[in-house]
Amino acid sequence: MSTQSIPPSTRAVRAIEEASIAPAPSPLKVVLRVASTVWSNGKARIGIIILGLMILIAVFAPLLAPYGARQNGFDRSADASAAHWLGTTAAGEDVLSQLIWGAQISIFVGLVAGLLSTVIAVLVGLSWGYVRGFGADVINFIVNLFLVIPGLPLMIVIAAYLSGGGIGMIIVVVVITGWAWGARVLRSQTQSLRSRDFVTAAVFSGERPFRIVFREILPNMTSLIVGNFFGAATAAILAEAGLEYLGLGDTTVVSWGTMLFWAQNSNALLTGQWALLFAPGLCIALLATSLTLINFGVDGISNPRLREGSKR
Repeated sequence: MSTQSIPPSTRAVRAIEEASIAPAPSPLKVVLRVASTVWSNGKARIGIIILGLMILIAVFAPLLAPYGARQNGFDRSADASAAHWLGTTAAGEDVLSQLIWGAQISIFVGLVAGLLSTVIAVLVGLSWGYVRGFGADVINFIVNLFLVIPGLPLMIVIAAYLSGGGIGMIIVVVVITGWAWGARVLRSQTQSLRSRDFVTAAVFSGERPFRIVFREILPNMTSLIVGNFFGAATAAILAEAGLEYLGLGDTTVVSWGTMLFWAQNSNALLTGQWALLFAPGLCIALLATSLTLINFGVDGISNPRLREGSKR
């Protein structure tokens, strides 16, 4: 029987059957396709390069830093020289070495806090968007409570109460104050997907709510979740630097935030030690900017119109 003699309804049924038995793309192909889409964006490419360089600096800090992170004994508040490219601190420590070592803490706190904030936002947002009734009202109250309270004062209060906890305390504070906005965004998207045909079909087939949420709805929100991660990581990096600058973190740990704290305490600008403030501040700005630039490429995964070179 020729293809033209087959009724349109039969051809549609055959197309659906062939699509259902077609092999799904391998995870490697999906990852490569996503990476290619992100890399094709010029802004994201710049962000990936900057972030990659900073991660390499943090990983190979013991090899790149000319001195130890807390090594002192040099001339205090010395100007830039061949031995100390960015000068020394008021305690006789090499600024360049602290800048290199400080990348470890700042990047670690940003990525870990961003990841934990995203995990909480995904769990709360998807549950909030799918369930109905009293449970949804309770989640709605908790999320709105965290959204109404100003973030910075809340971070300061919690950090002051948990003082002495070190880097772990900073991560906890950032996570507690940084998940609510992402949960609200994911809840809106979950409510939109909940009414789609594939979710309705899963409900009628007897699938459990947990499987529907995490097997049917979650895969359709990948780009939104990844974008939320980069946003949360950026906020975490800035929050860590701000808390350390205010002296609410562990001032004995070398990070870009603690460098700003000690530079302010030693009146670096008044003594002409501008590198003590400018260098860590520039690194924080570059790290946050790199994550923001990568987010442009992530947006192109879910919205092809945002991809560079696409026709509008």
